[in-house]
Amino acid sequence: MRKAVCAVLFLVFCPFLITQQSLNNDSVIKMVKAGLSDDVIVTTINASPGAYDTSADGLIALKQAGVSNKVIDAVLAKSTSTTPDASAPSAPAPPEPTAPLPPGVDNIGAYYKDSSGNWQPLPSEVVVFQSGGLVKHVASAGLMKEDLNGLVGGMRSRLVVSTPVTFILHVPQGRTASDYELVRLHVVANNRQFQSVAGGLIHESSGSLRDEIDFTSSQISPSAYQIVLNNELGEGEFGFLAPQDTATAKTPASSGQIFTFAIVN
Repeated sequence: MRKAVCAVLFLVFCPFLITQQSLNNDSVIKMVKAGLSDDVIVTTINASPGAYDTSADGLIALKQAGVSNKVIDAVLAKSTSTTPDASAPSAPAPPEPTAPLPPGVDNIGAYYKDSSGNWQPLPSEVVVFQSGGLVKHVASAGLMKEDLNGLVGGMRSRLVVSTPVTFILHVPQGRTASDYELVRLHVVANNRQFQSVAGGLIHESSGSLRDEIDFTSSQISPSAYQIVLNNELGEGEFGFLAPQDTATAKTPASSGQIFTFAIVN
C-alpha cells in the first residue's frame, strides 16, 4: 500500500520534476531505490528527456544498483532514439555566396571593359535574316540547304575597340555563353552581313572567310561569362549574336539581336 501511494504521488509530480532537469543514470537509480515499480520507471523514461551513460561501465553500474533488465532496456531504447542517426541524410548545406556582378553590369546583355577599367554596354542592333539561295556542301557532300544572310544596317558599329579586349555576357536564365555566336561581319554596300544557315553558321573548308569565330569563356557568376579577345582576330567588324528561342528560329525574314563592335589595332 505504501509503495502504491508513493507511485501515485510520483506520477502526479513527475511532469513538474521533468521540466526541471532531464533524466540520467543517477535518476533511474534514485527511482529504483525509492521502490517505484518497473512499469512506472519505464513510463517515466519514455516520457522524459534524458542523457544516459550506456557504455559498458554505465550499464554495469545500473545493474549493480539493482536496476532490472526491463528498465535497462528502456534506457537503451531511449538513448538510441535520441542519438542522431549517422546514416540519415544531413540537412543540405547552405548555398555558397555567389560573386556579385561588376558595377555597370546590370541588365541582360553584353558589356566590354573600357580603357578606364569600367564596364560599358555593347551597342545592340537588329539583325535580319534574308534568304540567299542554295549552297552546297553544308553538312555533307552534295547536300543542298538554304543559305541565310544575316543583315545589319549601316557600314560601321558605333563602338570601336582595340585588342586585347574583355567582354561580359550577362545571359538570361537557362542560357550559357555557348548559346551565343561570335561572328565576323562583312561590309557590303551600306550594310554589314554574315552568312548563316538555318540551323547553324557555315564553316567553309576553303576559299572564303569563316563567319563564325570560336571563343572561350569563364563563368564569373551563375548568369555571367567573361570573354577575352586577343589580337589574332585582326581588324574588322564583329558581333555577339544572341540566341533565339524556338518561336523565332532563324528563317528568311526573321530577325534577332546582335551586340556589335569594331576592332582596330
